[in-house]
Amino acid sequence: MPRPRSLTTRQIAVAALAVIDREGLAALSMRTVAAELDRRTMALYRYVEDREELECLVAELVLSPVLDRLDAAARGRGTPRERIVSLAELVHAAVAAHPGALPLAVKHRAACMPALRWAESVLGVLAETGLDAADRPPALRAVAAHLIGALELEHGPGAAEGGRSAAAALPRDAFPLLVQAAEEGGRPTADRSFRVGLDALLAGLGIA
Repeated sequence: MPRPRSLTTRQIAVAALAVIDREGLAALSMRTVAAELDRRTMALYRYVEDREELECLVAELVLSPVLDRLDAAARGRGTPRERIVSLAELVHAAVAAHPGALPLAVKHRAACMPALRWAESVLGVLAETGLDAADRPPALRAVAAHLIGALELEHGPGAAEGGRSAAAALPRDAFPLLVQAAEEGGRPTADRSFRVGLDALLAGLGIA
């Protein structure tokens, strides 16, 4: 079967994300994406100007599922806190499906339409809480920082069981509370850990 004579930017983004999912972000390049598409490297430059644009396309693809449920989460029933939690969980789930692309989602969030739409929705819900206009951007950044930090802890180096095992192996006389937490803390799921932290954050902001 002959190859298609043209590509779309979405096909290029899908190929780039496949490289990241399989080999990690360090493997991403115009060359590896071209190989994924069975094309010459220079052929991609007809569609993508440079690596920066390629990264933006990947960030948009990773976060694109957020758009499908954004309005329902922001305008649905429930308290402002419940709706902010729903909005945060949308991004958490989207990035957790492709954790290798987290740095790209963070780096390009200011130029990524799904991220911008998400931020606008969170600010809209924050406005309903009575927070002063000057306090809403810091609150948005706090929610975003929790999202990023949670994903890093879940999927970054030393994540999950490795971190607990390391803590349990510490000398008990020097780190009694860390050892106790490792031994008695159970095995909370990533979703539960994320939700507990987010609830504490929103409570601290006075959002009911």
